[in-house]
Amino acid sequence: MLRTTNPPAIVILGEASVPVARQIQGVLPDAEIYGLASRTQSATVTYDNFGETVRQLFQAGTPIVGICAAGILIRTIAPLLSNKWQEPPVLAIAEDGSAVVPLLGGLQGVNHLARQIAAELQVEPAITTTGEIRFRTALLSPPPEYRLLNPDDAKTFLADLLAGATVKLMGHAPWLESSRLPLSPEGSLTIQIVSNSQTEIQPSPACLIYQVVDIAASTQQSIIRSRPPTTAESLVQSLAEPTTQFTSGKLAIVGTGPGSADWMSPEVQKILQTATDWVGYKTYLNLAEPWRKAHTVRHESDNRVELDRACVALDLAAKGGTVAIVSSGDPGIYAMAAAVFEVLERDAKPEWAKIEIRVCPGISAMQAAAAQVGAPLGHDFCAISLSDILKPWDVIAQRLSAAAQADFAIALYNPVSQQRTWQLEKAKELLLQWRSPQTPVVFARNLGRPGQTVTVKLLDHLTIDDADMRTVILIGSSQTRIVQQRAGTQWVYTPRHYSSIC
Repeated sequence: MLRTTNPPAIVILGEASVPVARQIQGVLPDAEIYGLASRTQSATVTYDNFGETVRQLFQAGTPIVGICAAGILIRTIAPLLSNKWQEPPVLAIAEDGSAVVPLLGGLQGVNHLARQIAAELQVEPAITTTGEIRFRTALLSPPPEYRLLNPDDAKTFLADLLAGATVKLMGHAPWLESSRLPLSPEGSLTIQIVSNSQTEIQPSPACLIYQVVDIAASTQQSIIRSRPPTTAESLVQSLAEPTTQFTSGKLAIVGTGPGSADWMSPEVQKILQTATDWVGYKTYLNLAEPWRKAHTVRHESDNRVELDRACVALDLAAKGGTVAIVSSGDPGIYAMAAAVFEVLERDAKPEWAKIEIRVCPGISAMQAAAAQVGAPLGHDFCAISLSDILKPWDVIAQRLSAAAQADFAIALYNPVSQQRTWQLEKAKELLLQWRSPQTPVVFARNLGRPGQTVTVKLLDHLTIDDADMRTVILIGSSQTRIVQQRAGTQWVYTPRHYSSIC
């Protein structure tokens, strides 16, 4: 049984795949056929870029039936794989319908979907899940009227089961009773079926707990929570739909650091793992995805709707949620903490008054950049954003000149973007009025992420090609020095004093 509310997408590369796609629609009537625009004429939806389309469908939680080679699907989706509990079903179907291969989404019903399609195509599905083959059931993906309450214990449970342990079933579950599980009244493992009202349960790696749920209520809540928002407006709209009323909850504004898992604090990791809802810019949510549990709902929005995002988070918390607003770096430095308090003061909704709010710090980009090269911020410094979206360039120019004249080391955030290309060059002109052309400058891009680069240049050699929106720039003071430690190792530091160097 599929455990997602999004209708499947049948993705084809050419018109020759249409007959098989239509046949699959016989068992998946809600499925839409996505066809490459230059090679198909009969598709419901057309696209120009296969990889981009498949990744968007995958990130939206849409089941994907690709009538193509398994390899192309694997290579396309591989960079997005991080949380098996959230991966939608992905299958590869041979162009002539002779093979049905489930690739991903075992916890979302991919094998059930594969059997449906294979039966329609009159072939055997290539199911490789050991537990499902041996026991003819999927313990991690129960029928929709059951919910596994302790999925984190399932790995050990299944390992013991495959090693030969027997299972004692407590309660009534026809899907388990008709399986090939080694059921025994004296089983060393236990599966317990409980109702919504039961509270005295003791889950463990030796005891899986399944709760019988109200299918209609569960489906309605799933539809509300899983609708993939693309803008802040759609987020607000989805929250306006009928939902369960809660008492006031909690809101944590967290900083995950620049990108590396090693730079994320234990406090932030714990909050991410226990939150009911994550709110944030899609890129930052993706960086934190390895810490998301199955119960946590993502609420994505564009990078320029910070105030709308803050409203969404506060409203979720007001309904009783344990909400995490996710920022990269530190949430109080050019990030979401200020936006939340701005909205809190501006709108002052009565239901927000009792929300427990906390700000959890993270390593900032300027700290991480400095650490890569030594200690360029070792004396007095300041941070200035070159973005003129929220403040005029005249203010930015005034602050740059004042900081340069005062001989601060300067961290420059948001140096350039696709729409802003002149500010960095202008900043260089202003800085050179007060700084030597030989001033060390550090360019740190994609810190803690794949493709990280850290480069040291002299101020006179700075160009707009050195930076983008993923770059933080550190401008040295008049005292900042470059030190060669050994061959190939270069450090940058600013002394703690202005006296002569020993």
